[in-house]
Amino acid sequence: MGTAPAARNSKVSMLGFYRTMARIAAADKAIQRGLAAGELQFQYYPAGGQEAIPAGIATLLRTEDYMVITYRCIHDIVAKGTPMREIMAEMYGRAAGTSKGKGGPMHLSDPRSGLMVTTGIVGGGLPIANGLALAEQLKGTDRVAVVSFGDGATSTGAFHEAMSLAAVWKLPVVFVCQNNQYAEYTGLDEYTLNKAFSGRGAAYGMPGVTVDGTDPAAVHAVAAVAIERARTGLGPTLIEAVCHRLQGHAFGSEEAHMDADALQADRKAAPVPRFRARLVDEGHATEAELAGIDAEARAEVDDAIEFARAAPLPAADEIYTDVYSHTDLIPELAALPPAMASTEPAGKATRQLSLGAAVNEALDIALGADKRVFLLGEDIADPAGGVVKTTYGLSTKHGRDRVRPTPIAESAIVGAAIGAALAGMRPVAEIMINDFLEVCMDQVANHAAKLRYMSGGRTSVPLTIRTVTAGFIGSFGAQHSQSLEAWLTHTPGLKVVYPSTPHDAKGLLLSCIHDDDPCIFFEPMRLNFTPGPVPEGDYRIPIGRAAVRRAGRDLTIISYGWTMTDSLSAAEKLAQEGIDAEVLDLRTLVPLDRAAILESVGRTKRAVIVHSAVEFGGFGAELATIIHTHLHGVLRKPVARVGARYTPVPFSQALEGLHFPSEARVLEAARMLMK
Repeated sequence: MGTAPAARNSKVSMLGFYRTMARIAAADKAIQRGLAAGELQFQYYPAGGQEAIPAGIATLLRTEDYMVITYRCIHDIVAKGTPMREIMAEMYGRAAGTSKGKGGPMHLSDPRSGLMVTTGIVGGGLPIANGLALAEQLKGTDRVAVVSFGDGATSTGAFHEAMSLAAVWKLPVVFVCQNNQYAEYTGLDEYTLNKAFSGRGAAYGMPGVTVDGTDPAAVHAVAAVAIERARTGLGPTLIEAVCHRLQGHAFGSEEAHMDADALQADRKAAPVPRFRARLVDEGHATEAELAGIDAEARAEVDDAIEFARAAPLPAADEIYTDVYSHTDLIPELAALPPAMASTEPAGKATRQLSLGAAVNEALDIALGADKRVFLLGEDIADPAGGVVKTTYGLSTKHGRDRVRPTPIAESAIVGAAIGAALAGMRPVAEIMINDFLEVCMDQVANHAAKLRYMSGGRTSVPLTIRTVTAGFIGSFGAQHSQSLEAWLTHTPGLKVVYPSTPHDAKGLLLSCIHDDDPCIFFEPMRLNFTPGPVPEGDYRIPIGRAAVRRAGRDLTIISYGWTMTDSLSAAEKLAQEGIDAEVLDLRTLVPLDRAAILESVGRTKRAVIVHSAVEFGGFGAELATIIHTHLHGVLRKPVARVGARYTPVPFSQALEGLHFPSEARVLEAARMLMK
């Protein structure tokens, strides 16, 4: 990649455009030949007709500039500079591929060349590109992010949220809509009344420009202005590069939905041969020179394919590598020693703080100690300081660059945090209420959780998402009261942390912020103002270690979050009845302290699992299975579960009390086990 724009229409730049287009076309055709022959087997989205767009942009970007692309991507990744051998090895599922065979053609990434994400989700890359740009803005560099997407992405909420946030924060990002006239199998006329996508830029307060996407020189001229604007701090630009898809949506798919006459005309005017003829007609190159470029491109691709064919397949143990930063964090491989009662760090003075105040103190410490840490979320800056004042005072102390209030746009918030984490920052994103994670679950589950794995460990997402569970405090109802940890624990790649005390909230949050994997941190609103002893200064509680809150010999009550309160009070009442209950606080659900669970229940031989989430299909079912699998011959009674009823959370407090677990229900379950 060059470090500065080449002179427009010079022989060097025009031949450079063609060389990139020829390499793209050679790679695209070779992949399709492999699919047709049955040598390759995957869903593939050809780039024919779009070769000129990245060819025109490529020479404007430095190697360290970022790109985020979508699954129709071979043209973008070749242009950005990823080695052809690695590209083809990934197509063949080989260990030498860009992602060690774990990403495949829809998830290519190469951070060495600045290609950070290829997403298989339409529109999903736009919020992440914002985060990459934000990271460089915070660092004070002049690096830019370019995000390419199809015209179909303009219909998604992610497009709107990303454009809005980029404009408000004047991010150094260039949005490139590769408008090939179809959103999968649906033509423009069927999904939009406004076909001039560039005009949408003005709605967000950024320039928008339409360019002939079949002419690399024209794309180059427009992109040069947009990229320079981004580099100099003037903010984002929306480029609409109009082009034509030259075959169906995917390799081998039917073309009945396409206008046959227009398709035939577009194929006759395909960008690569047309630009080739132009170079000869305008005197930029001879037929011999271009034939040499074509031969070089074919030879490069042929070499890459031979390399891929000979490369070894991934070893069997690669199945677990790159899910997390360490394989011993995977639940089914975990071999951590059991944890005993939590102790406060030696030599640390303690004060009585609420859980919310402990979280605030952890955030303050992290912001003060590490410039890579910043916060973003709705209403988190002063004077609001968060809906329950958890972040109050932090923007006043650390500034709004590092404690950033956002639009009401959960996908934009999490996406920006993901992108910033990919760029080396340690963002802490707040999703105000746990229920709202459902709004941005694509960014959480398909991107934050999977990017390390899909990149073969080349990228990591050291991101913390704080979220409040507001159940059983009255008056919030069905859409603000859920506890969705089971969804999250079912998503490999996420760590799920759920404290029940101010002491643990502070120590675990600091551990999350400094962890190299994405962590979801639950804050039970029911405990937000409950005081407890909290040490001063920085201390860390290891993620994945449970704590025994009350020792006992007759049965084990296993819980986490606010239901620890009912579990402990039930244990005290059971003691008055002569039943000695041990209470185990999991604190972290993934990674899970299996050893502590099995050690405790192995001694007591009875277990009650308590959580505020719906009991059916809840995390307690996994815990019960683990216990039954490992302690089948030891248990005196089947494991009991106490969770929320299988209903939405009702508004009436009379019904809400029936929906959620209670001390009475824990007592009932424990007594049944002791009969």
